[in-house]
Amino acid sequence: MSSLPDHEREMVALTAAFVDERVRPRVAEFEAEDRYPADLIDEMKALGFFGLLVPEEHGGSDVSAACFARVTEELARGWMSLAGAIGGHSVISSLLRTAGTPEQQRAHLPRMADGSLRATMALTEPSGGSDLQAMRTHADRVGDAYEVTGSKTWISNAQHSGLIGLLCRTDRTATPPHTGMSVLLVEPGEGLTIGPKIPKLGYRGVEACELVFDRMRVPAGAVLGGEPGRGWAQMMRGLEVGRVQVAARAVGVAAAALAAATRYAQERESFGKPIWQHQSVGNLLADMATRVAAARLLTAHAAERLDTGERADMEAGMAKLFASEAAMQVALDAMRVHGGYGYSREFDVERYFRDAPLMIIGEGTNEIQRTVIAAQWIARHRI
Repeated sequence: MSSLPDHEREMVALTAAFVDERVRPRVAEFEAEDRYPADLIDEMKALGFFGLLVPEEHGGSDVSAACFARVTEELARGWMSLAGAIGGHSVISSLLRTAGTPEQQRAHLPRMADGSLRATMALTEPSGGSDLQAMRTHADRVGDAYEVTGSKTWISNAQHSGLIGLLCRTDRTATPPHTGMSVLLVEPGEGLTIGPKIPKLGYRGVEACELVFDRMRVPAGAVLGGEPGRGWAQMMRGLEVGRVQVAARAVGVAAAALAAATRYAQERESFGKPIWQHQSVGNLLADMATRVAAARLLTAHAAERLDTGERADMEAGMAKLFASEAAMQVALDAMRVHGGYGYSREFDVERYFRDAPLMIIGEGTNEIQRTVIAAQWIARHRI
């Protein structure tokens, strides 16, 4: 954080204060009912969290990726669901600023900056999972519009978003298939059905839903960048931002679990001394602290790579892979430190254990990350 400029350090500090004063005291009430945190989201809008990656000329904060990652970490430290609430929104913000036409930027970015327009991205399909090349959702050109047919699933914030960055096939004859894909900027309306909230193990409060498109008409001008067939490359670049954000979420959850275990290990005594002095518990804390520090550094490295404008899929994949696996292990070890209390909903570590798996599965599974990392590693180190 010391490398951030003053105004970005102030943004991170503001986030930490918001988390400690407004979020942490209230998480339980939303978690228990899986209730959407409308008032906390409104506060996040007022504080500028939805405009972090929006250029200043459109009303945003325009912070660096490094600052964005630190803000995400702090939000996730309080409640991972709130970090998720700005995840897809920030990816679409980034796509619009880098690939959107001036008209698209003027139409959407000012409202996205203040949160009056929420955005999400739609990639995953019910039968496709990580195999995006097998995508079935398609948009056929009909006059001055596209007719969209198909379905997407596990779409976060679907019921509260007014803009959907939809990756679909606009040329079903293209070979290979990804060369015929485009990102459409879709506003909910006739022809789109948003399903009910999908029940989830963790990541509660913020909804994930299925989207069903039934010959929904979308203006031809909704193609991101104005030219069809570029959607795959655009979205893959956007996912670099998304994967750094997921890595930062994982660091936040892991840091919260470590903090809880650290506190408990000093307060709880057995056999006449604090339990951290027992080697088995002390070793857990040592490994947890090391994993959190390493995950944070990898995430910072990937964010800094993004800030240079260079390709960052390998760095983002490494950060997402390591940080998410670290979060899962740290959350489990925090439960071990707490003993039986770690299994109780009276302690936050139970929630961290439920939230951590999402980062392993979401934004491209870790199995996919390994494939991406290996391919890029070889590409950069050819003999």
